[in-house]
Amino acid sequence: MVDATTGHGGHSFLFGSRLGPAGTLIGLDFDSNSLDRARQRLEGLACKVVLVKSNFSRIADCLGELGVRGVDLIVADLGLCSAQLVDNEIGLSFRTDMPLDMRIDESLETTAADIVNGYDEKSLADLIFQFGQDRASRRIARFIVERRRREPIRTTGQLASVVCSALRAPDRKYKPRKHPATRTFQALRIAVNHELDNLHELLTSAPGLLKKDGFAAIISFHSLEDGMVKRDFKQNESDGVYRIVTKKPITPGPEEIAANNRARSAKLRIAQKV
Repeated sequence: MVDATTGHGGHSFLFGSRLGPAGTLIGLDFDSNSLDRARQRLEGLACKVVLVKSNFSRIADCLGELGVRGVDLIVADLGLCSAQLVDNEIGLSFRTDMPLDMRIDESLETTAADIVNGYDEKSLADLIFQFGQDRASRRIARFIVERRRREPIRTTGQLASVVCSALRAPDRKYKPRKHPATRTFQALRIAVNHELDNLHELLTSAPGLLKKDGFAAIISFHSLEDGMVKRDFKQNESDGVYRIVTKKPITPGPEEIAANNRARSAKLRIAQKV
C-alpha cells in the first residue's frame, strides 16, 4: 500500500498494523521532519516500511524508482497536520502573527508574501475567488493593494487585519461564522503549494498504479478538492476503470468532531479498480 501523505504516520500505522511480514508500506511526504517522526512511529510494524521524501504528485515516478509495478491501496489525506498549522516557519495561521510564507514544501520558491505584494489587483482578486471561493475577492484585493502601497504586507497578522477591514461593514459589527480571512488564506496556500495541480497528478496516476480490485481512498477538506475527486472517480467509473465504493462521501460523526474539531469538514471517497 501507499500512504501518499504520510505526515506523522497516523494512517500508515493503522493500515500497516494490518499488514503481515509479506506486506509493504510505502510512505510519501515532502517534509523531512514528518518523515523522521513517522519512521519512529512505524519502526515496530511487521511489514516492510519504505519512506520516501517526495510530493505525492510524483507517486508514479517514486514507485517506478522502487521497482513497484502495482499496489493494492493508495491513501491520501489532503488535510494539514496540527504541527504545520502552528509552525512559525511555514506561516499558515492567522491566529498567531507569523511570517507570510505558507510553503509547506521547503523546495518551493514563491511565498505567499511574494503573491500578496507582487500580483496586480485583478490577479489577486481572481486568485482569491478561484481558490478561496470568496465573493468579496475584488474588495479584498483592493484593500490589499491599498495597504501595500504604504508598506509591504509581511506577516499573517497583517494580512488577516487587511482582510477583516475589507469584510467589516462600517455600520455594524462583523460576526462571521468563521474567521473572515479563512478563504483568502486558503487561496494563497493552494496557490503557493500548487495543491490542485498536485492532486490532479495523483488522481491521473492512480488508475495505472492500482492492481485489479485495488482501492484509492482520498480524504479532502474543501469543495475544490472534493469536487476534483468526485469528478475523477465518476469519469473513471464511466470509462469502466473504477467502481465507486462510496456513493456519498463518508463524513465524521459528532463524537469524532468533538474529539478533533479539524475533522469537521473531512470527506472520504473510495473507488475500486475493476
